[in-house]
Amino acid sequence: MSLTNSTPCCSENDQHHNQNVVVQPLLTDLYQITMAYSYWLSGKQNDVAGFDLYFRKNPFQGEFTIFAGLEECVKYLKKFHFSDSDIEYLRTVLPKHTHPGFFDYLKEMNVNSVTMWAIDEGTVVFPKVPLIMVEGPLPIVQLLETCFLNLVNYASLVATNAVRFRLAAGPDMTLFEFGLRRAQGPDGGMSASRYCYMGGFDGTSNVLAGKLYDIPVQGTHAHAFVNSFINFESLKYRQLKKKDSDEMVDFLELCLKWQDTLSNEFGFLKDQVSEGELAAFCSYAISFPDAFLALIDTYDVVKSGLPNFCAVALALHEIGYIPKGVRLDSGDLAYLSHTSRKMFQVVAEKFNIPMFAKLTIVASNDINEDTIHSLNQQTHQINCYGIGTHLVTCQKQPALGCVFKLVEINGIPRIKLSEEPEKISIPGKKCAYRLFGADDIALVDVLMRDNENPPKAEERVFCRHPFQETKRAYVMPTRVEPLYKVYWKNGKVQQNLPTLREMREKTISSLCHIRQDHKRALQPSPYKVAVSAKLYTFMHNLWLDNAPVGELS
Repeated sequence: MSLTNSTPCCSENDQHHNQNVVVQPLLTDLYQITMAYSYWLSGKQNDVAGFDLYFRKNPFQGEFTIFAGLEECVKYLKKFHFSDSDIEYLRTVLPKHTHPGFFDYLKEMNVNSVTMWAIDEGTVVFPKVPLIMVEGPLPIVQLLETCFLNLVNYASLVATNAVRFRLAAGPDMTLFEFGLRRAQGPDGGMSASRYCYMGGFDGTSNVLAGKLYDIPVQGTHAHAFVNSFINFESLKYRQLKKKDSDEMVDFLELCLKWQDTLSNEFGFLKDQVSEGELAAFCSYAISFPDAFLALIDTYDVVKSGLPNFCAVALALHEIGYIPKGVRLDSGDLAYLSHTSRKMFQVVAEKFNIPMFAKLTIVASNDINEDTIHSLNQQTHQINCYGIGTHLVTCQKQPALGCVFKLVEINGIPRIKLSEEPEKISIPGKKCAYRLFGADDIALVDVLMRDNENPPKAEERVFCRHPFQETKRAYVMPTRVEPLYKVYWKNGKVQQNLPTLREMREKTISSLCHIRQDHKRALQPSPYKVAVSAKLYTFMHNLWLDNAPVGELS
C-alpha cells in the first residue's frame, strides 16, 4: 500500500546525521556545573567514578522497554567541548568568587579518559539493568548525566510506544506516524519520527525526517483542500493524460459520467453529493493519478464522500490508473470501514474490477493503543493507521524516568538506599547477561560482579531476586548473550554505529526472543531480572553497612 510517496533522498551511508547543535555541554542542569566546581575545588577532579543509567519501571503499564538514543549519546561524546563563549557565559552564571582556575579546567576538559559500555540500541530492556555504564573522572562523568538522560528517556519511551502500537495493530497493518504538528516542538517531532520508524512504523508525514533519516514519507490531503473547492468552477484545470499515452481527456467530464452511472446503479442521490468535494477529488486525482487516496469525511462519508471517491476512482481506472483508497478521520471507524469495504466490493463485482474490492482504507481519528484493540474486537476493514498525538506525545505516560546513579568511586562500590526497595541502586561495576531457553526465548537477565566468571550455555546458573530473599531459581540456559559492549574508549567510538534501518531490524529481532505474555497489552507477565549469588551477598552486606541502626527508647 502506498499513499502519495516522496522517495527518500538520503543513502544508507548518509543516515548518521550530524548531532543537533543544541546538544552540547551547556545542555545540562546548573547543579551539574556547580557539583563539578565543588569536585574540582575539593581536589576530586582525578577521582574515577562509575555511573549507571537505568530505569526503575517499564512504561505504559507494560513489561518491556525498547532502548533508544545511544547513537546520540555517542555523538555527544564525540563533540564534547566547552567553547570560549560557553566559558564566558558560565563566568556570568557562577558566583563572582568562583576560582578562575575552574574555567581553565573546563576549557581544557575532554572525554578521552571516559569509557562507556552500553546495550545495543534497539534491544528489549528491563528495569534495573543498566542501559549505559560510564566510567571516568568524576566531574566529567557527572557533567554527562543530564544530556544522556535527555537523549535516552524520550527516545526509549517513544520507541516503546511505537512498538506497542505495532503489536496492537499486528504485523500486516501499515502504520504511518503523523504526529509532527502535535509533537513537543521541532526536536520532539524529529525524534518521534526517527524512533517511531525504529519501533516498527512504516513511514512518516515529516518531510525533514524523511530527508535526514531515510524514512519513507507519506501523505494525502486535509479537509482544507476539500473545503477550498466550492463547485466545479473551482476546478480550473480538468485535463489528464491517459496512462502510458499522450491522449488527453476531460477528467471532470469522465468523473461526472461515472457519477451518473453510480447513481443509476446504486441509487445515490446526486443532490446530496457535494459538488465542491467532487471537484476537489478530481483536482487531487489529476495531480496524483498514480497515488489517489482521498479523505472522504469532510461532509458525509456515506452520502457524499464514498460516491464521489468511487466516481473519481472509476474514472482513473478507465484511463489506465490504479486508485489507492480512502482515509477516514472521524466518526465510527469500524462501521464506516465496513460500509466503505462493502461499497468497494459491490462496485468491483458490478463492473468486473477485482482490485476495487481491495482498495486501502486508512483511519486517522486521534487513534491510541486502546482504540486499535477496540477496533480489532469489532473486526474492522482498515488497512492502515495514521497516528499522531497519542503516539508522539506518549499521552499514556509522558516520561520514562531513567536515572543516572553513582555506583563506584575510586574502585569503592557505592549504594543509594531508600525505604522503597525499587529505588535502591545495585552497587559496583557489573556485567549483564541474557539467558535463553531451548526455544531461544529469553528466560532471565542476570547481573553479576565484573570479576565473576560469565555464565555458560548448558551450565546451571543460580539466579536471585535483587531484593526478595525467597525468590531464587536455577537456570540452565541453552544460549548466553552478553549485553554490554564498549562503545567509547580512549576518545574514540569503539563500535560501528548501525543505520536506522538496522536498529529497526534489531528491534524486531529482539522482540521475537521475548515471550508473548511479556508483550501482551492486558496484565502482562513481568520479565525476570536477577543478580548472581555473589552480587546478592555483596549488595546486601553493603546495604547493611550503610544503613543506620535504629535505637528504641
